[in-house]
Amino acid sequence: MKLALVIGSTIATIKDENLSGRKLLIVRESDTTGTPIGAPFVAVDTVSAGTGDLVLVTTGSSARYTQITKDSPVDAVIVGVIDSLEESGKVTFRKS
Repeated sequence: MKLALVIGSTIATIKDENLSGRKLLIVRESDTTGTPIGAPFVAVDTVSAGTGDLVLVTTGSSARYTQITKDSPVDAVIVGVIDSLEESGKVTFRKS
């Protein structure tokens, strides 16, 4: 799993039928403080995340293991919204 920051959303009116009704969010891989460090990519949201949330993202073939994404052509899925992160005994991120 990767840490990522939700930076926006996207709408695709024409897409694979398995993606119909699925929320597609734009995310950027992030460090443990919530600072974006990677290039943006699209992930299917399974947990009602929103812009500004720090999330857990699963990528690759593992992205097709959720009930929502099973047998769908997805490569990234949001599987959790992070409330706080602690690293070496220090809180590095806390959802406001």
